[in-house]
Amino acid sequence: MKNKFILFIAVLFAMVACDPSDFDDTNVDPRQVKEAPTRTLLTFALQQLPFTVWNAPIRNVAGYGTEYLDLYAQHLAEGPYPASSLYSVRNLSWTAWYTGPLYNLQTIINLNNEDSKLADIGNGSKNNQIAVARIMKAYYFWFLTDIYGDIPYSDALKGNQVLQPKYDKQEDIYNDLFKELKEAQAMINTGEAGVTGDILLGGDMAAWKRFANTTRLFMSLRLMKKNPAKAQTEMTAALTDGVIESNAQNITYKFIGGDPNNWNPWYENYSNDNRNDYAISSTLGNYMLANNDPRVFVYGEVLNGSEVKPLPYGSSAAKNIPGIYSRIGARLQASDTEAPIFTYAQVQFVKAEAVHRGFTIPNGGAVADLYNSAIKASWEFWGVYDEAAYNAFIADADIAYTTANGLEKIISQKWVHQYLNGFESWTDWRRTGFPVLAPAPDAVDSRGIPRRMGYPSNAKALNEAGYTEAVTRQGADDNYTRVWWDAQ
Repeated sequence: MKNKFILFIAVLFAMVACDPSDFDDTNVDPRQVKEAPTRTLLTFALQQLPFTVWNAPIRNVAGYGTEYLDLYAQHLAEGPYPASSLYSVRNLSWTAWYTGPLYNLQTIINLNNEDSKLADIGNGSKNNQIAVARIMKAYYFWFLTDIYGDIPYSDALKGNQVLQPKYDKQEDIYNDLFKELKEAQAMINTGEAGVTGDILLGGDMAAWKRFANTTRLFMSLRLMKKNPAKAQTEMTAALTDGVIESNAQNITYKFIGGDPNNWNPWYENYSNDNRNDYAISSTLGNYMLANNDPRVFVYGEVLNGSEVKPLPYGSSAAKNIPGIYSRIGARLQASDTEAPIFTYAQVQFVKAEAVHRGFTIPNGGAVADLYNSAIKASWEFWGVYDEAAYNAFIADADIAYTTANGLEKIISQKWVHQYLNGFESWTDWRRTGFPVLAPAPDAVDSRGIPRRMGYPSNAKALNEAGYTEAVTRQGADDNYTRVWWDAQ
């Protein structure tokens, strides 16, 4: 017994004397990633980009699923389970955007400023890494503020330093985003190493400049009624610095067909999950069919060999879709499709609208020429261009530009081009009133199509001071309070 006691004491003293580090990773999961190089952080941040403008249902990630925007814009209609098309989505979480891509992008900036080995030259030059992170950060904040209005911005992404960030005014956010984008694109050095982990533009730093400047151009549209002078200044600056100028410079996101974590969410919805909830809407589909628009056969599933059958929009009655109504087109359902982020056609529509409204743009041209070139670029982008058919289309009285109803025609054709980009089309409708969209007949709210998304349902509980200040300043936290730039 005495020997056993001595042995016990010896072992006890040995354990006490040990440095805890001697146990190495005994209690640490070796599969857990504690830190990542900046190229990996960038890849993840870019993986969420298409969900801003390629609006689709996404499983298990609250906030990334943005199909409701396609329903607000009436690109799509719902079949067996009508909900979002009746405007039943009142509040939506933004947590995934803040803790996901935005946090990653801020970390890229921090690691470079700290000269961390995780940001070494193998990830791209320091200037280029920071510039791209700033551009993408600005882009995601732009997306969020256009949906919610006033949001946490200047105090956000500071971790434990600021647990309850203030909600900044959307006007202040816009002013700072213009600054960030202009400075970031100027910071890019095309003579230095391009960023790695760049699954969007492959480290092409000239293309990143165009991304930043095209974002600024689109932002300037929001100000045309609210602050025309600011809109003119920012638009001129963006165009001067260089935006997308041809279909060869289109920015698209390529999904990975064989990877369940990176394939097209519409493939996930239709083919993998066997869901048949959505079809091309009667609002869009009937408009295109009435005008003999060949893009409709790309946008909608072709039935019976030659037909596209749109689904009536905004009914609360459940309807089965397969074989009866046209789901989205086969090309757009493909697991490895390319999602448009920014396109030359959009840029030409922006220029056409600006000149129509009396704004001055560098190397402008006539409105009709800009409008027609936008339609041509769209037909080329969607793979339906035929010279004779195109000439007949733009000459048709229902399509041809006229001064009297030119804005409606410009925005309506832009709406057609931006199929499945509910975000931009809904925003165009909010700021211009076009295309003319009738609210869902069976809408749950008589006020019709929402003009903003309500703050997350737990926003007040988590940050009462910030939330209350924003609501007091901006207006009721519902779907019909207009954001700052949404002037009547």
